[in-house]
Amino acid sequence: MREKKSAGAVIFIKNKEIKYLLLHYPSNSRTKKNYWGFSKGHIEKKEKEFDTVRREIKEETGLERIRRINGFKETIKYFFKDNGTIQKTVVFYLVQAKSKKIILSAEHIGYKWLNFQKAIRLLSFKNSKMILKKADKFIKENFFSGESL
Repeated sequence: MREKKSAGAVIFIKNKEIKYLLLHYPSNSRTKKNYWGFSKGHIEKKEKEFDTVRREIKEETGLERIRRINGFKETIKYFFKDNGTIQKTVVFYLVQAKSKKIILSAEHIGYKWLNFQKAIRLLSFKNSKMILKKADKFIKENFFSGESL
């Protein structure tokens, strides 16, 4: 069995409320239906995880002014078929965007900034919902005592 590793981010912005960025992925050879998820991508040789996150966010969304929120790092694993079985590991970080302006890459068919309730309903996969729940809990436990992030 082959293994692949990617890194991604739960991207949020906070104004009056917290909104999460979801990306709309088209169907492909591995996923028969289009789906909603987070920014993520393959870790290139000699690239550190968060360097991948920063690169993928810029490539997929155009966002450059971001801030990593320390203390949040979650990993998911799943299997898919692509000329045999592949085990995929994806490490997710939590990132605060400084702007809502998105320049969407050609690899996506849409995006939405949504509050937690709408985002959790729109996410396509159970493991993505779990990551969002953990990110939302982390933000609320660490940053909500009346002050903004």
